[in-house]
Order: sequence, then C-alpha cells, then structure tokens
Amino acid sequence: MATVDVTDKNFREVTEREGIVILDFWATWCGACKAFAPVYEAASESHLDILFGKVDTEAAQQLSESLAIRALPTIAVYRDSIRVFFQAGALPRPALDDLITQVRALDMAQVRAEIESHAHVH
Repeated sequence: MATVDVTDKNFREVTEREGIVILDFWATWCGACKAFAPVYEAASESHLDILFGKVDTEAAQQLSESLAIRALPTIAVYRDSIRVFFQAGALPRPALDDLITQVRALDMAQVRAEIESHAHVH
C-alpha cells in the first residue's frame, strides 16, 4: 500500500482506526526527511496490513503544533487508536522493521490497563 497523505482534517479519522498506523512528519526543506522517504516507502510496501501516512508539517501546521513536533522527521505510531511510539529522527530500515515487530507484539489489553491506571493517579 502506498503512503496516505495525512492532514489537519483527516488525522483523527486515520489514527482512530483499528490496527497499526505509522506517521512520518516531514517537510520539503528537510534533508533527513528526503533521505528517510525511500526507507519509509519501502516499509509501506513490505507491511501491507499497516497504514503508513505522511504529514507535511508545512501544510498541517495546526496538527504539528498540537502534537508539539519540534524536529523532523518525527515518527509516530498508533495501534488501535493509542499512540504507542513518538520519536524524532530518521530510522534506518532495520530499526523501522524492529519497531514494527515490537508494535505488533504489544499486548493492547495491558497497554489499555496501564493507561487506565495512570488516568486515576492525580
């Protein structure tokens, strides 16, 4: 599956779906983003069950601000509408594949329980 353009308008629809969603926050002026693009695209073609999205931070400024994007590229991973990974910096292909393996292995019932336990701590 090719990557999907994610914008201020469709971000919630994209990230609130079941399964795994990986977002690449980038900009046209970002050299590291350009270097990472083929790695990201290749991963999207290898993992057809995952939705890979690209967020142009220049076009989606409101979204980028609300998520506090400070460096590019930034990778965000959502699983079953829960953000489980968020990190600035391009990943080499082996690291991206390892991240995908780890996200697939997550026990989402345990993740939800952990979130729930933190929600009640004040």
